[in-house]
Amino acid sequence: MEKEKPFVEIFTDGACSGNPGAGGFGVILRREDREKEISGCEPMTTNNRMELTAVIKALEALKKPCRVKLVTDSNYVVQGMTSWIFQWMRNNWRNSQKQQVLNRDLWEQLLSLSHLHDIRWEWIKGHNEHAENERCDKLARHAIRKCRKTPPPD
Repeated sequence: MEKEKPFVEIFTDGACSGNPGAGGFGVILRREDREKEISGCEPMTTNNRMELTAVIKALEALKKPCRVKLVTDSNYVVQGMTSWIFQWMRNNWRNSQKQQVLNRDLWEQLLSLSHLHDIRWEWIKGHNEHAENERCDKLARHAIRKCRKTPPPD
């Protein structure tokens, strides 16, 4: 009998100071009683790119296929992955206004990663006292502050 895939809860958030501006993301991965936090930043990006990056980094951290409950306050990510992306692909990555889909590089990366797992996408209202969402937001904002203090490369 095939062993059931492990169950992992993932919480994500992306943030930007200015849009575009310095951006950060925060992730919490939880399996049983273990947790891992991931965060990072980019010096010039958008909020939507950080929301997508958070989910990508979370899925990249999984070492094998899992059953995933992915919780985010980004309707952009949830609607994108559960509804819009199928139409975009049928329309050669054009949206309903016939424009190129923004962040296509990240959407394609996320789509590829999502095929490895059984994901249940869950949207929650942001800044609504959801403990893990608040932690992810703090991780993302801390990453932005850290990014701003890093001198630019030569």
